Amino acid sequence: MRRSSGRRAVPVAAAVLVVAALAVGCRPVTVTRTGAPDSKGVRYAPTTPAPPPLTARPAPARHTAPARPHRTGHPAPRAARAVLVVGSRGAQVRELQARLTQLGLFDRAPTGYYASVTATAVRTFQKHQGLPRTGTVQPAAWRALRARTREPSRTELYPPTTRPVGVPDPRCLRGRVICISKRSNTLAWVVDGRVVSAMDVRFGSQYTPTREGTFAIAFKSRRHVSTLYHTAMPYAMFFSGGQAVHYSADFAARGYRGASHGCVNVRDKDKIASLFAAVHRGTKVVVYH
Repeated sequence: MRRSSGRRAVPVAAAVLVVAALAVGCRPVTVTRTGAPDSKGVRYAPTTPAPPPLTARPAPARHTAPARPHRTGHPAPRAARAVLVVGSRGAQVRELQARLTQLGLFDRAPTGYYASVTATAVRTFQKHQGLPRTGTVQPAAWRALRARTREPSRTELYPPTTRPVGVPDPRCLRGRVICISKRSNTLAWVVDGRVVSAMDVRFGSQYTPTREGTFAIAFKSRRHVSTLYHTAMPYAMFFSGGQAVHYSADFAARGYRGASHGCVNVRDKDKIASLFAAVHRGTKVVVYH
C-alpha cells in the first residue's frame, strides 16, 4: 500500500468505493522489532479455566461415623471464589489490577485479564507482605491487598485509554471527526472540538503503512470479513480504499507485538461498537503523526 500525502484524496464514485472496500481487507502481522508501546505485552488467556469436576463423596463404611468437616475461618465456597490465577478474567481481576496500580506494582491500565504481567505484580506484593510468592491470589493475599489500598474509582477501573490522548490536529476541531494520532497511538471521537471518547489503536507495519491525511467514511460493515485474508474485521469503517478502522481480536490479545496490513486496529470492542453506531457515511477521518 502506498502512503499518501496529507491532501484529501480525489473523490470517486460511491459504487466503485463499495466494490473496492469489499474486495480488500487487513489481517494482523507480527512485529519483531523492539520499542513498541507495550513490547512487554503478552497473550491473555480468553477464558477462566474451568474448575475440576466434582466427584461423589464415598459413603461411610458400616458402623463408622462420617468424618467431621474441617472448620476454617472462611466458608469453602467463598475461599474458592477469591482465588485468582493466570487465565482468570472479569471484574475482580480488574479490581486487583487497579489496587496493584495504587501501590505502583502494575504499570498498565486494568484489562480484566490475569496474565504474566499481573502474576509478576502479585508475586512482588506477596514478597513485600511475607506471603508465599505463588503469583496467584489466595484469600490471605486478597485481604492484605484490600487492607492496604482503597476502593478503586470508576476511572481507575476503566480508564478512557491506556495511553494519553494525543493533542488533536487542527483539522479535528470542527464538526464530527475521527481523529487518529500515530504519535500517541490513540483514536479520539471529536464532536465540535470536544473529545467524546478515546481508544487505543495500532497501525500497519513499515511495509504496509496506514495512510495519513484527511479522508471520509465511504463504507461501513458491522460483520465484515476480509476477502483477501479471510479474517474477521468487526465494526469496519472504510476510509481509504481497503483501509478501515475496525475491532481486532489479535490486538486485544497481543497488543503492540502485532500490526495490521494498513488498517487502524481497535482493541476495545465496546468502544468501537459505540463509535460504529455514531459514525455515518461521509464522516471525516484525520490520520496524522
